Amino acid sequence: MKRICVSVSNDLLCDNRVDKTCNSLTKCGLSVKLIGRKFKDSPSLTSRPYQCKRLGVCFKNNIVYYAELNIRLFFYLLFSKQDFLWANDLDTLLPNYLVAKIKHKPLIFDSHEHFTEVPELKNNPFAKKVWKSIEKHCIKGCDAVFTVCNPIKDYFKKEYSVECEILRNIPSKTYINEDITTSANKDNILVWQGAVNVERGLEELCEAMLYIDAQLIIMGDGDIKGVLAKRVKELNIENKVKFLGRLPFKEMIKNTKLSKLAISIDKPTNGNYSISLPNKIFEYISCSIPVLVSPLQEIKHIVDNYHTGIYIKSYEPKELAKQINEILSDNQTLDLISDNCRKAAKELSWENEEKKLFNTIKNII
Repeated sequence: MKRICVSVSNDLLCDNRVDKTCNSLTKCGLSVKLIGRKFKDSPSLTSRPYQCKRLGVCFKNNIVYYAELNIRLFFYLLFSKQDFLWANDLDTLLPNYLVAKIKHKPLIFDSHEHFTEVPELKNNPFAKKVWKSIEKHCIKGCDAVFTVCNPIKDYFKKEYSVECEILRNIPSKTYINEDITTSANKDNILVWQGAVNVERGLEELCEAMLYIDAQLIIMGDGDIKGVLAKRVKELNIENKVKFLGRLPFKEMIKNTKLSKLAISIDKPTNGNYSISLPNKIFEYISCSIPVLVSPLQEIKHIVDNYHTGIYIKSYEPKELAKQINEILSDNQTLDLISDNCRKAAKELSWENEEKKLFNTIKNII
């Protein structure tokens, strides 16, 4: 059986895309080993149908963390046995590229975002230059490249003359919500899931909760979670805003299905978010939950085609609150959008997306 090592820079707990990828690679007849990192406080993993290995990392500071992770990953891959290498995102590409060259093994790169344009690099030109250099020198050495949306595909083509395949992060059909609960029979629960980072509209959303007759559930972790929690306490709306932290995918989806309206209001203020197609858009659709969403170019293709959401009008907290209150009171429209989501989910499934992965692996083998 051919062996493939799949690398990612997180602790494997909540990365549903990578889990789906590994399961699909297993269907290809490959022996899969997923490699991530582990801090001292990282939760234990549940059993999976493929091998998992987490490399102990001491540092959490960005620069030192990435340096330590890449060095540890390089030596682990170098002294491991594999027939193929799969690097998820730019922060694992360099060690995979070096090992692939040393061992003469095929390398597949899966770019989940426009890494060099993430907001965390906006005010760090040195770090951006380093990552850009890694991208430039490594991507042409890949035997196949996947990404999540057309703008990133076009970027790789224009910048490096590299062709890639779009592999969107869409839930499996097993998560489609077939339970029909009308909006009138649901509590006013708003849900937001994903990385709790800057420029995602979360600061304004929390401020808006002062004027919204609903509860907001935030599932995820990130750089500004502590700041948001402090602000929520200052505003005395802790009864309205709940931070559940990172949750396993099945548990997160279970909570999302109970909500009346989902939120995805990333701002087009950086090169990554402006072209992004967030995972949560497809997860909300799978749960048959209408979404209040930013009119970003890739999101518009989905919302306009399947009529699965409503576009945000303003980020100003009072105006945002007014719009959300109006949406929550319009059960007829919510039910119509929910039905559209249910229909769209049957077409937008991982089972359809993974066929592209099968073809690529078949060609490389």
